[in-house]
Amino acid sequence: MQSILQYRRLRKEVKEDLKRFQDNKQRNSRSTSSFDADSDRDTEKQQDLIPGIRISGPAEHDGSITFLVGWKDEDALEPHNWSMLKRWWCTFAVCLITMAITIPASIDGPVADQFNEYYAVGPIAGSLTTGMYLIGLGVGSLFAGPFSETLGRNPIYLGTTVVFMLFIMGKALAPNYGAAIVFRFLSGFFGAAPLTCFGGTIGDLWRPLELTYSLPFTTIFSYIAPFLGPVIGAYLPGAGFKWADWIAMIIAAAVLVIFALFQPETYGPVLLEWKAHHLRDLTGDKRYQVDAHASAASLGRRLLVNVYRPFEMTLTEPIILIFSFYLVILYIVFFTFLEGYPFIFTQTYGISKSLTYILWVAMLSGDSVALLLIPLLYGWTKKAAVRAEAKGEPLPPEVCMYWAMMGGSILLPISLFWMGWTCYSFISIWSPIVGSFCFGYGVATVFTTTYLYICFTYTTYAASALTFMTFSRYVISGALLPAAIPMYETLGPHFSLTLLGSIMAVMAPTPFLLYRYGHKVRARSKYVQNKS
Repeated sequence: MQSILQYRRLRKEVKEDLKRFQDNKQRNSRSTSSFDADSDRDTEKQQDLIPGIRISGPAEHDGSITFLVGWKDEDALEPHNWSMLKRWWCTFAVCLITMAITIPASIDGPVADQFNEYYAVGPIAGSLTTGMYLIGLGVGSLFAGPFSETLGRNPIYLGTTVVFMLFIMGKALAPNYGAAIVFRFLSGFFGAAPLTCFGGTIGDLWRPLELTYSLPFTTIFSYIAPFLGPVIGAYLPGAGFKWADWIAMIIAAAVLVIFALFQPETYGPVLLEWKAHHLRDLTGDKRYQVDAHASAASLGRRLLVNVYRPFEMTLTEPIILIFSFYLVILYIVFFTFLEGYPFIFTQTYGISKSLTYILWVAMLSGDSVALLLIPLLYGWTKKAAVRAEAKGEPLPPEVCMYWAMMGGSILLPISLFWMGWTCYSFISIWSPIVGSFCFGYGVATVFTTTYLYICFTYTTYAASALTFMTFSRYVISGALLPAAIPMYETLGPHFSLTLLGSIMAVMAPTPFLLYRYGHKVRARSKYVQNKS
């Protein structure tokens, strides 16, 4: 709905610009010769009198001139210039749709035993329901980002969410285990769009300095969902495991309605394409083009370029490779908790499985505490921006490392050691609970750093830059998830968590090293404009 209204507002704005242009042309015609749109002198007039239009030189193949369509100065229709309230609403809406997609990733953990019994499969085979969903999210991310940078954000968000809901329903009604696994993969595949595109949407709305408070809110708030999923699922065993899918679908449907009614399109190049279309339609002049699309012969050509870009960036951008590896390790640890929590709490302390998954509230609380850092770290970043401006330099993206350096990267291994070395029946259950609280805080801050740094660095191409990061962490963690049960059974929770903590300890210095040497890593990039 909002996209339709946007389209109409752009047309009205274009009509007003053309009317002003015609009025100026008539006034000028009284003192000059008649206006000739094809003459060099008059194309200069057109460039001067139509706001936001600039002239591109003659094309090599036919010598024609292209009028490149851009934004006017302080254009109210350009997403970065929207009111603060409108931009915060758009940000919150993206958080909602991301939550609707990530809740199904973990909601069925507490009802896994019922699923296994219903389809007569073992625990390892049963864990594939979560594993295949994660793999689907990863594979789908390869296409979501490029399509959103071709067609716009909203068509991808809305279209994929509708199909996502259909496959969630298919899994709930699956007649056998094989069908349930296939539907689970397909629901993940079509649910990947918000996870890949939300960083790009935030970049559409907020300028670099503003990203340092808007994106942390988005990442931390969105992370409520995977922590909340097991808590919701903990209340479902009495209702039946299929209610995990029905509840997930109900949540997605409610968010979809809100998003469809109230979320405007935010991707600047697509909005400019609408504007160029109106100019071509109202003037009959086909030379009005968008700079990003002027060199592409067709929609298919642009889509091909955008699909290719994430693969190219994966091979050429060391920043993406570094953060991808970090998040892969983090997600392996995080999602093995779906299978590992019963070993840590149920078997050790003799509590029910439902209560065990309710304890995910501790990680949820740790995630929420990270929200309190936003004003503090934004203040530090603003001071850094002032210092950089005084030196005549741009704000370095390394300020994004503040988040992980505020204890997050260090607390991750500490929290795992803490849980592993204190989950004994003779030690209070509150000790591993506090350890999981610290883990939730660490996950939120490290994840925020990675996304903030990528969006801060790549801006327009943030969705493409995030594609491989999303693909790698979900596919690898999904593939390794079935190994969690044998690991906890063989090693026990103490050694399992010690092993995972040791891996995280190796990665802990990463934010500090990038804070010191990140400018050298960025200097090797072809997509980063600010390499100083």
